Amino acid sequence: MAKIKQISAREILNAKGEPTIETTVILSDGAVGIASVPSGTSVGKYEAVDLKDNDPKRFNGNGVLNAIGSIHKVLTPLLTGLEASNQQQVDKKMIELDATPNKSKIGANAILSVSIAVAKASARSAVLPLFLYLREFVKKDDAPLKIPTPCFNIINGGVHGGGSIDFQEFLIIPATSKKYSESLQLGTNVYFALKKAIESNNLSSLIGYEGGFSPKLSSNQDALLLIKQALEAANLRVGFDMFLGLDAAANNFYNENKYMIRDKSTTLTSKDLIMFYKMVNEQFHLLYLEDGLAEDDWEGWKELYATMSQQTLIVGDDLVATNPFRLSEAISKSALSGVIIKPNQIGTILESLAVCEMAKQAGLKVVVSHRSGETNDDFIADFAVAVSADYVKFGAPVRGERVAKYNRLLSIESQLKSL
Repeated sequence: MAKIKQISAREILNAKGEPTIETTVILSDGAVGIASVPSGTSVGKYEAVDLKDNDPKRFNGNGVLNAIGSIHKVLTPLLTGLEASNQQQVDKKMIELDATPNKSKIGANAILSVSIAVAKASARSAVLPLFLYLREFVKKDDAPLKIPTPCFNIINGGVHGGGSIDFQEFLIIPATSKKYSESLQLGTNVYFALKKAIESNNLSSLIGYEGGFSPKLSSNQDALLLIKQALEAANLRVGFDMFLGLDAAANNFYNENKYMIRDKSTTLTSKDLIMFYKMVNEQFHLLYLEDGLAEDDWEGWKELYATMSQQTLIVGDDLVATNPFRLSEAISKSALSGVIIKPNQIGTILESLAVCEMAKQAGLKVVVSHRSGETNDDFIADFAVAVSADYVKFGAPVRGERVAKYNRLLSIESQLKSL
């Protein structure tokens, strides 16, 4: 079996022009794995730490040279000589060495880049596509390999879109019965129909962090009306061919136990906001609602789930932060019906797989997601297929760092036909 022979890392730029880490792992048989990790803009407080240098003279303090130093000085001697195929041992050693609950000593960015690079190198060594290699670490069930349904983020609001509207992501979700390649084509059709709808309303078609449009609108409902207009122009039926979804990212408009959105002139309680979502659901038939409430508003989450989960997927991102303890609490409180999985929120492949497994055991839908500060690394596309995720969120169907993932799923779709 191939052993880890060499690990090196360097600073590269992510899609937001901020530094991140790219790690290269070389095995004793010559197999190579290269991984780069993303970072978030809307970051929940329960996420693992993305270690930055905080040196104002370099990249506004966002440099990652200290984390890279940890890879060279600490992780390389720890892991050199280990069997690369023993992902459990590799990840466990890094977790134990860091020994903090949130990877704050070595940094989740350093640890995850090594974790992924080792897996990629080992898959190469085994002459397996990465999704099939990762599948070996997934608890076996009889579920056939499939391409998850994409959720396209076509309007960016909140901190992803300059703050002109409150909700962070306005999503279109093709019917799950459609083939992935058809879904991708439909998503692209709607994206360009939306561009025309925005321009015909004399609005700006500039884009936000995740490739979605970011027009200046007077309310969140206006964004949904624009998308509805685009769907009609593309001859698609809402609730049949294509469904609507929201990532509200409510942490960003929550203050002192109240919510403030521009659709309402006064501050809202959790109950008020839930009634607003209910009204939006009646008008637009939301299939999907992510982070509808703030990450510590547990009573609100329980009520949101009780009120809307019959018609709408109630999904936790900041609420759970790909953390097994947070997920356990959410399950015990009946707070959600789906969970976002972002490997960089927890820091290793092994832990990400464990949280997926826990969610599946509880009957939750699994949504594998990118970050706003993405790179061209397409690892999460393979990861999503390996864990039999129900949905993926990679942003709009434009921009290299988003399209890299969508195109990887196209490639996997054609590989699955021959398996």
